[in-house]
Amino acid sequence: MNRKVILTCALTGSGDTTGKSEHVPVTPEQIAADAIAAARAGASVVHIHVRNILTGQPSRDDALYAEVVRLIAASDVDPVINLTAGMGGDLVLDPSEPTRTLPGTDLISGLDRLSHVEKLLPEICTIDCGTLNFGEGSNVYVSTPDMLREGAARIKELGVKPEMEIFDTGNLWFANVMVEEGLIAPPPLYQLCMGIPYGAPVDAGLLQAMVNMLPDGAAWTSFAIGRNQMAWVAQSVLLGGHVRVGLEDNLYLSKGVKATNAQLTERAVDIIHNLGSSVATPDEARDILNLQRKG
Repeated sequence: MNRKVILTCALTGSGDTTGKSEHVPVTPEQIAADAIAAARAGASVVHIHVRNILTGQPSRDDALYAEVVRLIAASDVDPVINLTAGMGGDLVLDPSEPTRTLPGTDLISGLDRLSHVEKLLPEICTIDCGTLNFGEGSNVYVSTPDMLREGAARIKELGVKPEMEIFDTGNLWFANVMVEEGLIAPPPLYQLCMGIPYGAPVDAGLLQAMVNMLPDGAAWTSFAIGRNQMAWVAQSVLLGGHVRVGLEDNLYLSKGVKATNAQLTERAVDIIHNLGSSVATPDEARDILNLQRKG
């Protein structure tokens, strides 16, 4: 069981959720405000995507990331900043002519996915550790071993902590290979992502099996999407891990009741405390993960 728990709030994500809840933040001001509110509610880390201001669709605009980070830095809170570096991996294929791509394709190199990380030097950035059939249809998320090794090496050069996003056991196998090859600075940080079609299903036995595959000294977090989000807070703590909540993964506080990021954070804090553990402050999280503060 983990007695000192790092709590991440994933604020907005890249899913098609802006039309499903009025609480999903879109503009840099909204995303930063949610980050600040989540930090005040107890979040140790805020995980940040950005969106096109006009359409609400996911964006890779460096200027949007910079504005979110600036606004958080100007506030009275100091959460650990975790920027996604997973954007730019979407390949949508025509099933009748798979050599042709369809609208929605946004595929760039692994290094190009790090443009905003290079400029802003967050304490943490994500790296998605494998290629995945992402949901129904013909959308494939592309992250090859060559891309991953190149990206991990650059992230290490920058002094940023990579949070290795693990969507299935094969992803975990390869993440462990990168650790063995010295591409990941200690302690390695794993995010075990459950319930995203078609990756690892939400299954406590599978989570335990994945935890058993982690190398000695690893730090890890796990989350489950949708209605399993809060149950997975308890599941992760009991197995010795850290936790993640937020509107990227779940829109509801309870059945029919739409949540805010601050409310989801508060609920997670209560669960952690009721289990007899405590939530890490941002500085405690920095110590646990051996982060290099930037700026």
